[in-house]
Amino acid sequence: MDTDESLSNRWRQRVKYYAQLIAQKLEDGVEVVKEILSTLTNDERWGVMVEMEENQPQIFCQLLAVAPDWVQWMG
Repeated sequence: MDTDESLSNRWRQRVKYYAQLIAQKLEDGVEVVKEILSTLTNDERWGVMVEMEENQPQIFCQLLAVAPDWVQWMG
């Protein structure tokens, strides 16, 4: 039986994984990033962006530079 803590840990690990994946795939283009994000829940998408902003600020800035409208595809 899953506990709240184990669900939370799995969510965090999933968010970290996808943040790393997006960092790697950003050079492949914005459409690839959008496709990856589209497979996640709304909470996971926002979690990925927060994770990137906090732990990969250079990559996050690169994303902002190539996709200033990123907030529009988050909802």
